[in-house]
Amino acid sequence: MTLGPIEVVTIGFDSGKFQGDIIPELERLVDAGVISIADGVFVQRVSEDETTTLEFAQDDADSDVARVGALIGTGLEMISDEDVELLTEGLEVGASAAILVFEHTWVRPLRDAITSAGGEFIDSIRVPGPVVQEVLDAVQAEEVA
Repeated sequence: MTLGPIEVVTIGFDSGKFQGDIIPELERLVDAGVISIADGVFVQRVSEDETTTLEFAQDDADSDVARVGALIGTGLEMISDEDVELLTEGLEVGASAAILVFEHTWVRPLRDAITSAGGEFIDSIRVPGPVVQEVLDAVQAEEVA
């Protein structure tokens, strides 16, 4: 089985506490087959020079962190220590982040249909919504000026 496109998402929490409010939506997306979660870690900035990293599956079984761990499928262990360092370098002391590796499973049937039709799925580029909005705002500002 070939994987669908993979995306790494870093979700920051200024309070330093993982907010379980996002779990129902993650569960809905996984249950609907839109995404699968291939890997994930929870990171907290303890001091300017130190972060602590917790695998989601390592936490207390009743915690929100562990609930996310239960959503992690095959556990591909795709996040390295270097990735954690790079993705959390901007965290303020006391803040935390959830780093999740999503597989866009919704793409698989489309990719297979493209291949069956003699086509080739060549590339996938994701542009974050805030970046798109910034560009659209700049274009609109130029049109008004």
